[in-house]
Amino acid sequence: MAGLGERPLRTIARGLARSLSIVLLLAAWEWLARSGHVTPFMLPALSDVLDRIRQDAVAGDLLINARLTLYRALAGFSIAAAAGIAIGAAMARGTIARWLFDPIVSVGFPMPKIAFLPIMVLWLGLFDASKIAMVVLDAIFPVITATAAGIASVASVERELIWSARNMGAREPELVWHIILPAALPQLLTGLQVALPIALIVAVVAEMAMGGYGLGGAMLTASRFADSRGVFAGIIEIAVVGYVLVKAMALLRGRLLFWHQEAAEPTTL
Repeated sequence: MAGLGERPLRTIARGLARSLSIVLLLAAWEWLARSGHVTPFMLPALSDVLDRIRQDAVAGDLLINARLTLYRALAGFSIAAAAGIAIGAAMARGTIARWLFDPIVSVGFPMPKIAFLPIMVLWLGLFDASKIAMVVLDAIFPVITATAAGIASVASVERELIWSARNMGAREPELVWHIILPAALPQLLTGLQVALPIALIVAVVAEMAMGGYGLGGAMLTASRFADSRGVFAGIIEIAVVGYVLVKAMALLRGRLLFWHQEAAEPTTL
């Protein structure tokens, strides 16, 4: 019984320890802003920035901008996830697909995709299509590489399982969907966990570059009008949205990999 009572306390202690650095950073921010060493324009007080966020929330601007940014980021992420898994699986299982896509992935992955932003504007305009396309272009590469690496490692390690399935009459699509992809799920989810924050970052950067509504667009508008509180409010809003997305993805990973050894709870701190 004592062990059962200690577990929630350990969880709370871990949560407090992890958030301590954030609390100290925010406290230092408030102190520095109130100390007089910097002007309110350079660094507005945290309390003033939080009040600005409250005003935006009451006015409805925060909901509109956050919803637009999330729509662009998640739409692009969903397209990148579906296409990336399909391309990565094809590369791992087919010589022709690997021959076709491997040079593109090798060149495109390390390349700064922001260079394609003027092209997207020329082709798709300044609205959602170009911003979502930029998200897809950036987020698809981690998914492709993680899927290809995961399936390749499974195919090399689980040969007996694959041979048994083939002997029982399993065709290639059934083999991929029912055996190989579930076994490669940990690496595949790692690729998705990398791609999700990239999707949010690119959505915000595209909004900053193109203007309009969205969290990035609101920060751009605030900077044009020398609204320091609005700029810092946007930073906090984006940080909170990113934190929620990352935690949601981690929760999804835990649910999908409940059978995997990484889901086992550590016996020691």
